[in-house]
Parts: sequence; structure tokens; C-alpha cells
Amino acid sequence: MSLADIVFLPEDPAHDHEIEDINAEAFGPGRFAKAAYKIREGGPHERSLSFVALDQDKVVASVRLSRIVAGEGRGLLLGPLAVRPAYKNQGIGKKLVHIALEAARDIGAGVVVLVGDEPYYGALGFKRVPNGQLAMPRPVDPNRLLAAELKEGALAELQGMVMHEALAGQRAKPPLAGAA
Repeated sequence: MSLADIVFLPEDPAHDHEIEDINAEAFGPGRFAKAAYKIREGGPHERSLSFVALDQDKVVASVRLSRIVAGEGRGLLLGPLAVRPAYKNQGIGKKLVHIALEAARDIGAGVVVLVGDEPYYGALGFKRVPNGQLAMPRPVDPNRLLAAELKEGALAELQGMVMHEALAGQRAKPPLAGAA
């Protein structure tokens, strides 16, 4: 199997069961206690900005994006990104992140945030969020709070507690951070 054998497609509801299996396999039951999971509990992910990798019609990896708010800013939360063990270290996860970031750019998003390892995500354009700029609903190592700024200045618009956009209440909702 090579990366050339993998097909990358937008996520479809038919993929949901396999995606859940991959996430359970990758993160175990502890995933429900994580800060990013708590944010994702607040509302649905953006299926049109979420992608799968298929090997002969079998989902082998997945990435999702969800709309978030922090203060007056808007952005996207990347995750979970999960790859089945037999398919790791072949570039599938990185390709999915590239596809998701391009889709985010295409809709005018200014910033994508995640909780992850800087050595992996740094190579994909993510940098540490300045300490104290964002707060998560559960404890997070501040060195693992990363953002890819798709439009200059968009990260600065995100300030304070990060939550799913669906929980932002009835106040007026500006477009995604940095959107034109």
C-alpha cells in the first residue's frame, strides 16, 4: 500500500460508524475527558470541511473541523485527526490536514486551532498560541495549544474561552475570524 492507493474524499454520513471506530482505537475512552472533545460536544462538526481517507472503500483515517468562538473572534477547531495504526507514518494524516486547511481557506476562515504536538503540526503551519490568549473548557498543556493563521491577524481576534459556535448564544455572530 502506498499513499497513491489512498482516496481522499469529503466525509459522508455513511462514514460515521467507521470514523467513530477509528477515534476509539486511536484515543480510547479517555478522549471524552479532553478539552477539545468538550468543545465538540457543543455542536456538530462541519461535514463539508471534514474528510476521510479510504483504502478500497474502507475508512482508514479521518479529520474534522468544527466552528468555534473565543471572545468576538471566530475560527475552526481541527480534530480529531485519527489514522488506523496499520496506515500510520505514510503521510495520510498530513495530507488530510492539508486538505482540511485548504477547505477552510476556501470558505474564508482566518484561523484553525487545535490541541496537538508541535513537532508534528508545526510542519503543517501550526504555531503555539500565545500563553493566556485562549482558555479551554478543560485543562490543556499550553504548549500544545496551536493555531494555523490562514489570514494575517486572524488569531489575534480569538481571545478568552474557546467554545463551539453553537453555544455562542443569541448575540450577533460575525463571520469566521479574518473572513473577508
